[in-house]
Amino acid sequence: MAADQWYDKNGVWTGSATILHDGKIVMLYTGSTTEGVQVQNLAYPADQYDPLLVHWVKYPRNPVLVPPPGIGPNDFRDPTTAWLTSEGKWRITIGSKINKTGIALVYDTKDFINYEMLDGLLHAVPGTGMWECVDFFPVSETENNGLETSINEPGVKHVVKASLDEDRHDYYAIGTYNDRNGTWIPDRPNIDVGIGLRYDYGIYYAAKTFYDQNKKRRVLWGWIGESDSEAADVKKGWASVQSIPRTILFDKKTGTHLLQWPVEEIDSLRLKGKEFNQVRIQAGSVVPLDIDSATQLDIIAEFKIDSDALEKATGSSDASFDCATSGGAAERGALGPFGLLVLADERLSEQTPVYFYMTKGSDGNLKTFFCNDQSRSSKASDVDKHIYGSLVPVLRGENLSIRILVDHSIIESFGQGGRTVITSRVYPTKAIYGAAKVFLFNNATELNVTASLKIWQMNSAFIQPYPNL
Repeated sequence: MAADQWYDKNGVWTGSATILHDGKIVMLYTGSTTEGVQVQNLAYPADQYDPLLVHWVKYPRNPVLVPPPGIGPNDFRDPTTAWLTSEGKWRITIGSKINKTGIALVYDTKDFINYEMLDGLLHAVPGTGMWECVDFFPVSETENNGLETSINEPGVKHVVKASLDEDRHDYYAIGTYNDRNGTWIPDRPNIDVGIGLRYDYGIYYAAKTFYDQNKKRRVLWGWIGESDSEAADVKKGWASVQSIPRTILFDKKTGTHLLQWPVEEIDSLRLKGKEFNQVRIQAGSVVPLDIDSATQLDIIAEFKIDSDALEKATGSSDASFDCATSGGAAERGALGPFGLLVLADERLSEQTPVYFYMTKGSDGNLKTFFCNDQSRSSKASDVDKHIYGSLVPVLRGENLSIRILVDHSIIESFGQGGRTVITSRVYPTKAIYGAAKVFLFNNATELNVTASLKIWQMNSAFIQPYPNL
């Protein structure tokens, strides 16, 4: 999709494809015109039967949509995949803003050329600013599979997701969709879009889902940017990658969260695995794990907590703990932190802790936080060293669990089956190739932890050109 027409000369931006009734595919995408105005354009495959859909033809009368009255020329972008209404029309939503209120505009169409703008909005949240890369899709409250985008029936919730241009994070909320007027209401306004839950609490943005009809799953892709300097990016000759694709489901146990998990195809990259069973980690200790080169790993770990210590722990101001403003994995509390050190060198001069931190309030209630500490991830001085993380729901009877995918400079961490996810870009200078190690650690002061793990070394994907190209 080259930027070669007046309606996209300043950029071919985010778009979405829709599969029509007859199996044909159309795509809407945002173009930035020669005047810098954001417009929506139509394209379709040059060869419908090309399995990779490499070549596209732009509709000769583009653009098909321009900013409506009251919407700024730079505030109208990123159309979603279309879904069917009860009237048999196709419906899309497009991100925008009015003053500081983030909004999702709604349009109906029969032919993807002519559009009717609905009077209302799909949704709006004051104070959230411009909504980019809006996504809208159904999730089942009962089934363990994804749903086709047009599904709307009892037992189905709908997700609205927006990428906030102002803070560069992806927020979502779960709620109820009204097909008749094209509006959506969050189940819990206190965790509405932009003010509540995020797909990922690290460096992850502009994510988009699609429905895989062959495996009946909804797959999420996200953009992982860089967190080193621009000079470093220029030197290495590239910047930014896509995340490992994730399946996405409604969390039936909490009723408030989505579950994200690496697609099953990732398991095919596993090489030899090693198990560590019932490893007891005393308070204040670090335990090395005997793993060969630890730069490409898939780690699944479960932690059992000393229940007596939980009972004895007294409530404290720790209940106001926050990953981002804490002292990281070096900050010792009664019930945390504990977890793993990945991309660490032998002397721990470089390390990226992925860990839990538990707190107990004066009311006796426990809270669990899932964090990723980049403060000692690299000796390099030109990289971001923030501490990421958030609260993670832990239900009665559940052990704490983590899955971590390590890939040289990227760490994708999934807490409690994917209720809370953190992606980090780290740039070790010593913990590389054969010098990279993995450790268990427990920096709590009053808590012993027992860990069981399985760690696989991971092969590279070795993506090959498609044979017909």
